[in-house]
Amino acid sequence: MRTPRLRVSVTDRTGRPVPSHGLASWLVRSAPASARGTVAIALVTDAAMQRLNRDFRGKNHSTDVLSFPGDPPLGDIAIAVPTARRQAREMGHSLRVELRVLALHGLLHLLGYDHETDRGQMHRAEEKLRRRSGLPAGLIRRESRSARR
Repeated sequence: MRTPRLRVSVTDRTGRPVPSHGLASWLVRSAPASARGTVAIALVTDAAMQRLNRDFRGKNHSTDVLSFPGDPPLGDIAIAVPTARRQAREMGHSLRVELRVLALHGLLHLLGYDHETDRGQMHRAEEKLRRRSGLPAGLIRRESRSARR
C-alpha cells in the first residue's frame, strides 16, 4: 500500500487529537496533487486566534484561519471554530462545510499561494478545488464580494 502524499491531523489548541468529522480525510482527498507532507489543523477559540494573529501578524483581532508554513512538515493551520460557526450561519451552510472551506484556504497558503499579492493564482486554484469538492464560494470570492459593497 502506498503512503498518502499528504497527512493531516486535527487537534485542539493544546495539540490533543479531536474528532474531525472527516475533515482530515476530506482535505487529503481534495488537496491539489502538489500537496506533499504533514499538516496539523488546530481548532481554536476566537481568543486563541486573536493571540496568534497578534503575535505572528501584528493584528490584534481574531480571524477565521491562519497558516504557518513549516519545514520539513508542510505546516500548521489554525481555525477559529466560533468564527467558523458564525460564518457558516451567515452563508447558510453547516459548520462542517465551513471548516472545509477554511482548511482548503489554509492549505493553499501553505502551498505558497497568497491572494493578497498574487495575480489571481490563489483565487483560481481555490475555485477549481472548491468546485471539484462541491464546496460553496471560497473565502477569496467572499472577500471580493464584501469589498465591493
